[in-house]
This record gives sequence, structure tokens and C-alpha cells, in this order.
Amino acid sequence: MKRFKIFFLNSLLLIISSFILQLIKLIFNIYVSNHISSETLGVFQLIIVTYSFGITLASSGINISCIRIVSEELAIGNNYEVRKSSSTCIKISLLISLFASFIFFINSNFIVKYCFQSKVDKTIVYLICVALPLISISSAITGYFTAVRRIYKTILGQFLEQISKIIATMILFKIYSASNSLQSVCFCLILGDVISEFVAFLYLVFLYNFDLKKYFPIIKHKSFFCNFKKNLYVVLPLKLDLHHNKFVFKILKILIPISVTTCIKSGISTIKQLIIPSSLEKGGTNVEQALSEYGTISGMAFPIIMFPAIFLLSVSILLIPEFSRYYVKNDYKKIKKYTKKLLLITFIFSTILMLIFFVFGKLFGIMIYNNPQVGLYIRIMSFLIPFMYIDIIVDNILKGLDAQTSVMVINIIDLIISISFIVFIVPNLGIIGYIISIFISELINFTLSLKKLIKLEKSFK
Repeated sequence: MKRFKIFFLNSLLLIISSFILQLIKLIFNIYVSNHISSETLGVFQLIIVTYSFGITLASSGINISCIRIVSEELAIGNNYEVRKSSSTCIKISLLISLFASFIFFINSNFIVKYCFQSKVDKTIVYLICVALPLISISSAITGYFTAVRRIYKTILGQFLEQISKIIATMILFKIYSASNSLQSVCFCLILGDVISEFVAFLYLVFLYNFDLKKYFPIIKHKSFFCNFKKNLYVVLPLKLDLHHNKFVFKILKILIPISVTTCIKSGISTIKQLIIPSSLEKGGTNVEQALSEYGTISGMAFPIIMFPAIFLLSVSILLIPEFSRYYVKNDYKKIKKYTKKLLLITFIFSTILMLIFFVFGKLFGIMIYNNPQVGLYIRIMSFLIPFMYIDIIVDNILKGLDAQTSVMVINIIDLIISISFIVFIVPNLGIIGYIISIFISELINFTLSLKKLIKLEKSFK
């Protein structure tokens, strides 16, 4: 009962905080979208896609690995090893993220030419290189707080990150207001994001260090952090002892399959997003218009469609450690029971949203962006809501049941098929072909993920 109460309170806290955060993000995105051209928004979406691939390369799997490892140690009452397991995750995240930053740095010319279509310079790439280690370490620490059920400690960090991002970006916009070029706008947006990531990083590192001392004190243990100008702390790349640190193998066993499949998935997804404007261009649309249409769907319509998903995303993150505990204890009855309840609730919730967005989609487009075309895309995409939302829950349940590799493989299959449609259909059908590819992608992902969950539950005895 106590465990359920903690889960319920954490879920409620996450839902409320996520709603407020997403609302702030949405308002800020609307502000940005209404103050820059559709072409600039399209280029910025290409930068974000590339940035997201860098984040995947730097931190894929580290959050889930930390959640899984720490949750398992807590489940068997081995509090002594919580400190060691979480700090090992952080060390690994630092090494991986530095490697990812190096890859981006040496390939900056290629990224600018082929990913950004030479619309911006290498400065953007260098900013991404700085951000990747901060994001990766923060992801590992967030995994620790999720596993120990003290997620409220990360919520303030999310607010600090978002508020600092808005303040930094608006200040930068004022500084570079004289030059309202595409380059300066994208520079301000990415630099604002890097500053916010640094603020969140400092907060999480300090809080993690404090939390370990309070809940998992160990006398004979070399500190993973050192003082930095009194009250600040920095992470040190301490040497990993592969022979004596038993958690390295356990973490890599979870991390490597997730990282490999996630990076492949993210790489294919990045290619998919980057070829959309060129595929539209092959259909007779000029570059500016192609980027504009891409920005309208990806940067305007989709954020509105996915805004209510914050409720599911908040709860689904907590499902990973909960289902992981049931799986370790072979409590298959509870796994089946809660899976059915979650899927039913999600189906009802997403169906209601689908009807709301279909009926009022055009009105939303005019009210939010003063653009009826956005409203049309919202109405069309509304039919995908039940499939996308249920898939969010299914994927996180599978991750909690140690089926994260299957989730990634499914995503890769989905992406390969959708890329094929983009390459061969979009040049002939234009924006309609792009919309068709989105529907095919989401339906394939939903079908394969649900089929995997059903098959897995049937194997439980």
C-alpha cells in the first residue's frame, strides 16, 4: 500500500509539473514561431533533429540503465551498492558523451553542409558539442532519482532549465536584434538551450551529491565529487576499474543493446527528417517552401497534437522501475493486471482527445498560430492520437520487462519502411505523401509493439 501511495504521489507530481512545464514550453515555442519565418523554423527543426541525434549518441540507454540497476539493488535491499552503481553510470555517461562531442566536432563541416543545408555555420555544431556531456550526465542522475522514487528533486531542475532557457534566449534575441538573420536566430536558440542545460547540470550534480550523503552514506569510499569554489561541484572522470567494479558489466549489458539500437534508430530517424525537405523539393517545391511546409507540420502542428501526451509520459517513466521490480520478483499477475488497466485508461483518454482535436483542430490553428493550414494538419493528425499514445505506454512497459532491445528493433523497422515511403512517394505526392508516411510509420510501430507485449505476457507462467 505504501509503495502504491508513493507511486501515486510521484505520478501526480509529475503530471502537474509536466503539464506546467509543457505549457511553458508550448507558449515559448508559439512565441518563437510567431517571431521567425517559416523557413527559419524549418532550418531550426533540422538543427534540432541533428542535435537530438547527438543527444542519443551521448546518452542513449544511460537513463534506463541507471533506473534498472539502482531499482534492482533497492528491490533486493542492497542499499550499500546503490551509490556505487549510480556513480558508475555517471562515469560511463561522461566517457560516452565526450566521445559523441568529439565525433560531432571532427565532422562539423559535413553536418553544416548536409544536415543544415549550409544555412548556418559551424558555431551551431560547436555549441552542441558543449551541451552533450551536460545532458548525458544529467540523464544518468535523473535515472538515479527516478529509481529511488525521489523524482520531485528533479522537477525543480526542469523548471530551472526551462526558465533559464527562456530568459537566456530572450536576452540573446535582444542582443542580436539588429541582425535578424537566419544564422543569428538559430544561434540564439541553441545557445539559450546550452545555457539552460548547464544550469540544470549544476543543480542535479549538487543535489545528487547531497542525496547520496544523506541516504546512502559510506565511510570508506572515495568521493566521486570534489568541491568547486565552495558550494559548486563538478564531476571528475575517475578511472573505471573493469576488473573489480561488478556494475560495469551489468550496466553495459543493458546499455550496449539500447545504445546500439537507439543510435541506429536515431540515425535512421535523423536521415528520415533530413530528407523530407529534399524529397518535397524533388516534387517541384522550392527549397524555401519545402522548409516552410516541413516547419509548419513538425514545428507547429505536432507540438499541439503531442501536448496532452505529457500526462502519459509522466506516468510511463515511472512504469519502468515499477514493472522492473515486478519482473525481478516474477510477479507476473501484477504485470498483467496493471498492463490491462493502463491500456484501457490510455485508450479512453486518447479517443476523447482525438475527437476534441478533430472537431476543434481548425480553431486551434487560428487561435494559437493565426494559421488555418496548421489547423488542417491538426485535424488530419488527430486520427493518430490513440495509436501514438498507447504506443508510449506499451514501449515503457516493455522497457521495464527487459525488452528494451525489442522496442528499439521495432522502431528501426518502422523507420526503414517510412524512409522508403518518403524517398519514393513524397517526390510524387508532395506534402500529402509526407503525411501518408507519418501514418504508416505510427501504425507499424503501434502494431509491432503491442504484438510484442502480448507475446511476452503469454510467455509468463
